[in-house]
Amino acid sequence: MASPVTKKSTHIITPPKGLGVMGYVCLIAFAVIVLALLQQQYWHGENGRANLNNLNAQIAKQTDFNTEQAYTNNLLRADVRDLKTQSSAIEEHARLDLGLIKPGETFYQMSNAPITYSRQMATSNEADAVEPVEGLIKESGEPSR
Repeated sequence: MASPVTKKSTHIITPPKGLGVMGYVCLIAFAVIVLALLQQQYWHGENGRANLNNLNAQIAKQTDFNTEQAYTNNLLRADVRDLKTQSSAIEEHARLDLGLIKPGETFYQMSNAPITYSRQMATSNEADAVEPVEGLIKESGEPSR
């Protein structure tokens, strides 16, 4: 049996002969618009460059905070270790935190209050600054007891 002969299609799609100048201008304009939209998404999109910069700043801030906390934790661990092993550390904490004073010691307390002296008060008439309080001074001028 003879195989049937198949005809090959010689119908080939040919591209248009030319886009012309307006076609190229439209193609370039379309490419520029697509590029601009991609750039906008890169710089200002939800997961864009600006968001990445914010996240990097937050990471740096959190890293600094974690470093400070690790330092504080190490100090507290050393303090706990000293309290477990040395009785002098217990006495030190009692003195600083609880105000321990041993018998025979004299305690001096220094005030950290700010000085609020005013020149205006010193130069004003003292009679204006002192007012009598009712009930403390009798009408005869003698203080009541």
